[in-house]
Amino acid sequence: MHKKLFIPGPIETRKEVLEKMATPMIGHRTKEASALQRGISDKLRKLFYTKNEILLSTSSGSGLMEGAIRCATKKRAAVFSVGSFGKRWYEMAVANNVPADIFAEEDGFHTDPKKVDEVLSTGKYDCVTVTHNETSSGLTNRCDEIGEVIKKYPDVVWCVDAVSSAGGMKIEVDKWGIDVCVTSTQKCLGLPPGLAVCTFSDKALQRAKQIENRGFYLDLLKLYNVIQKKDYQYPSTPSLPHMFALDYQLDCILEEGLENRFARHKEMADYVRAWAKEYFALFPEEDYASDTLTCVKNTRDIDVAALRKALNERGLEISNGYGDLKGKTFRIAHMADLNMSDIKDLLEQINDILKF
Repeated sequence: MHKKLFIPGPIETRKEVLEKMATPMIGHRTKEASALQRGISDKLRKLFYTKNEILLSTSSGSGLMEGAIRCATKKRAAVFSVGSFGKRWYEMAVANNVPADIFAEEDGFHTDPKKVDEVLSTGKYDCVTVTHNETSSGLTNRCDEIGEVIKKYPDVVWCVDAVSSAGGMKIEVDKWGIDVCVTSTQKCLGLPPGLAVCTFSDKALQRAKQIENRGFYLDLLKLYNVIQKKDYQYPSTPSLPHMFALDYQLDCILEEGLENRFARHKEMADYVRAWAKEYFALFPEEDYASDTLTCVKNTRDIDVAALRKALNERGLEISNGYGDLKGKTFRIAHMADLNMSDIKDLLEQINDILKF
């Protein structure tokens, strides 16, 4: 039995998108492949509100995150974390011998732009990483406000993890001053996992040229250079099935209208948040609650595993809390191509199971 997914990823994928992945293969060194990647990049520039180059990677979003912190740090990276996935930036830095310090907030609390300013004012850092949307706690950072602070430091390259928000929330890369903005396909874009994309500014490009050991497969400069030299080719073998599906899905996203898509996500979020506050409580600061995923605080001390099992028997799936928050919270995703009728049905089923 298929279970409809309301988890942080992979997310529910439409049949039409899955069918596009079965498109017959083409040579990945052909003009057709170049046209495919160029078209994807042009559409993603609209999604990210940017004129910057777009890089593709046959990996999860973590791949481009690792490539970003490695290619953007010459002196030292300041990693601002609001949960498990923010800490991942720091773990990547340590694993790659990239000098870095982590500035972590308690789970459920946002990154204060004033703290970013305080850290950068020391002059110790030339790279900053920020999580836009943290799925472990259901919190969204105000990257527009953080961006205004970072603009005061022109030598700092700013990398943003938008893995669980791009395509579901408005991210104005150029206006906010983001240099590398990373996302992947299995969240708000509504595809299966396996492909990651990022924006790549001229500042990030110039910084990467100064880094001697950028790695190989995840070298952002190599990805950029091959695009320029070979007219939107990929340096290694790309996942053409993902590219066929992404090209199609981006057409659907743009046809829906970006503002309409963002509004749909917010409508679903508002509905789930209202439900959570009526029966439980929100885990993160309410003013910073995510529009793509709600993290519910388990104030009733229900058996989350039992609830998930009962929902599975009804063909539905939500997520337990992540890491230390397991059992203390549970998470409901409302992203990609889910709609209000899906959300209402899920919450009605939960109410029935819990006898609300």
